Amino acid sequence: MMKQEGSERATSARRKRSSNVVETGQVLRVETTSARHGDFFERVWALVRLIPRGKVTTYGHIARALGAASSARMVGWAMNASHSAEWVPAHRVLNRNGELSGKMHFATPTLMRELLEAENVQFDGERVKMSEHVWIPPMSADI
Repeated sequence: MMKQEGSERATSARRKRSSNVVETGQVLRVETTSARHGDFFERVWALVRLIPRGKVTTYGHIARALGAASSARMVGWAMNASHSAEWVPAHRVLNRNGELSGKMHFATPTLMRELLEAENVQFDGERVKMSEHVWIPPMSADI
């Protein structure tokens, strides 16, 4: 029970950090991170959909391919916002060390790994064998 309460507080804190109150005339509206960064998020999701089965890429590779090399963290936010979009294979995006840093955002802590293993992605302990499975996205302004 205590863990869940802490988890709810953490989720609430994340929500607070990911929203912004915007004043438009006399009306205040809350703008979510995905609304503020929608175009970038859509571009991230379009690129992630190109990752072939059995391959993975990193937040940094995606950021560089989109011309925003210092925005790996923002790519992470886009991936976190993609959970309601089943057509985005978020399980194929890892941190630069091949670790499943996004696994806590899946339905179970093991689901991300299970999805990758179902695509024959091999692991060395807790890390994906990046030398065998990394996919470096093309540099593209079209996405």
